[in-house]
Amino acid sequence: MAVIEDVRPLGAGLERSYPVYVRGRLKFRVEQIVYVAFSLDETVMGFAFPKEEREALVLGEPHKFQLPTASDMRFNWVHADLAALDPTEARELVVDAWRMVVPKKLSRAYDLRHPVDPG
Repeated sequence: MAVIEDVRPLGAGLERSYPVYVRGRLKFRVEQIVYVAFSLDETVMGFAFPKEEREALVLGEPHKFQLPTASDMRFNWVHADLAALDPTEARELVVDAWRMVVPKKLSRAYDLRHPVDPG
């Protein structure tokens, strides 16, 4: 079960990322682009996600993921139930969302500093 504190330090520490509060809700931005946002009660994490892949994500794990509201369907966005995620999965979603809004050179530099253990 993930909670907001599992991802807050990561979101604040990613290059060019910074936290903001909008109407009491924590959001992470790169410049003016929001790539992660939490519901007011901190139970739902919205995050940047490719439009063309989101239906498969939601259909594959509907207990974890939901489509955004109708007004947000035009954005690259998905919602996740934090309680249904484990902390590692939540952090991976934050990093993947961040990758969508930063230059590729920053994403590659992150990979060099955080190599993936193949197994």
